[in-house]
Amino acid sequence: MADEKVGVKSSSSIVPCFLFVELVIMAGTVLLAYYFEYTDTFPVHVQGFFCYDRAFSKPYPGPEDRSLVPPVLVYSLITAIPTLTILTGELTAFFLKAEGSHEKTIVAADCCFFNPLLRRIIRFLGVYSFGLFTTTIFANAGQVVTGNQTPHFLSTCRPNYTALGCQSAMQYITERRACTGNPLLVLSARKSFPSKDAALSVYSAVYTVMGTRLAKPTLCLALLSMAVLVGVVRVAEYRNHWADVLAGYFTGAAIAIFLVTCVVSSFQWARPPQVPGRPQRPESVLGMPMMPLPCVESPLEKLSGPQTRDSGFTEIT
Repeated sequence: MADEKVGVKSSSSIVPCFLFVELVIMAGTVLLAYYFEYTDTFPVHVQGFFCYDRAFSKPYPGPEDRSLVPPVLVYSLITAIPTLTILTGELTAFFLKAEGSHEKTIVAADCCFFNPLLRRIIRFLGVYSFGLFTTTIFANAGQVVTGNQTPHFLSTCRPNYTALGCQSAMQYITERRACTGNPLLVLSARKSFPSKDAALSVYSAVYTVMGTRLAKPTLCLALLSMAVLVGVVRVAEYRNHWADVLAGYFTGAAIAIFLVTCVVSSFQWARPPQVPGRPQRPESVLGMPMMPLPCVESPLEKLSGPQTRDSGFTEIT
């Protein structure tokens, strides 16, 4: 058999794995996020409340569309900014022959050619999209399971304190039909923990900061500041408590860090070859040894053909 061409390697599993593994997982994640968001398949837990509880007696701030950071704006930014940043960084690095741009072209079944630039863009954006839906699922699941009320819950609930027999503020109401307000507003007011907007904003910022080649200090600070601002506005408008926002921050950041470090691994350096007679030094940062993280390897990286060491980065989809 003739030697494999320089810059090209073959794989018979990349297309089946993409079609029957990764697309199936992505479709299942999207469907689960849809059922959480737009159906009543998962009913919200109904928590009780204390009469005249000041923590839930803030004025109703109005529909979400009237917020200083409405959902349309948040979702547009978390979609457009990372996409443009990743595309710009990858295109710039590819045409300037930067580090990590020497990946090989993959040939599948002698009919499909996967350019390294195309593979990296699909890898980054595909994992990012998966993380967005995963963050949505975690946030919605937390809201459904806990049923924590928003700061303006009593303003939308409009309980009849006389009929409920509220003699003091320490009386706890567990009646499911205690609210007389708009049922849709009451249902929305029971979904406060964690803050989904805060989770999505921080996820988008952390993923972009850690995964892109354009992660300069100014860009990092701007993205993280915008994400924090979303949470601050949510609290200032009485749409979430601080605990809800902090939980959203943690959820989004944790998912982003896991995906970048263990799935994308765009900044994980390949180990240099072992030199005979010379002890191998452990990887370190600032003189401190690094412990390996338990990472998830994508099936797309289990490619046939000889392994090469010409790239500066470990290639993980």
